[in-house]
Amino acid sequence: MKIIQKATVKQVLTERSKEELLAYYAKQKRLLEQESDQLHFEKKKVERKNKFHSEQVGAYFDREINLRHEKIKLVDFQIEQLETLPLGSEIKERDIETLIEINIGDAWDESLFQKTIVVKDGTIIEIR
Repeated sequence: MKIIQKATVKQVLTERSKEELLAYYAKQKRLLEQESDQLHFEKKKVERKNKFHSEQVGAYFDREINLRHEKIKLVDFQIEQLETLPLGSEIKERDIETLIEINIGDAWDESLFQKTIVVKDGTIIEIR
């Protein structure tokens, strides 16, 4: 019988993967800043038209802008943490679903369900 289980994918931090992650975080930060700027622009545009309740619209835009600023702070924190990690560290990348085969007589314990895939520079180096 086959069942679906979750597996954790971990990435070994190398010079290459660190650069890729830093570039990814920088891109995310730029996108969030652009969204924030666009929201500021849209807020002013709507306020000038004055067709809607400016108080409610202003509160909505402020909430969305603050959300982007919080996400930017999180990205800054992730960049800071990444820069302090030594090369060779394992970073949890994501959880995925895998298909495993179970049979009568197999041990039913936690080790059956706690699988980890270790990736280094795009290549699987270990399955635990």
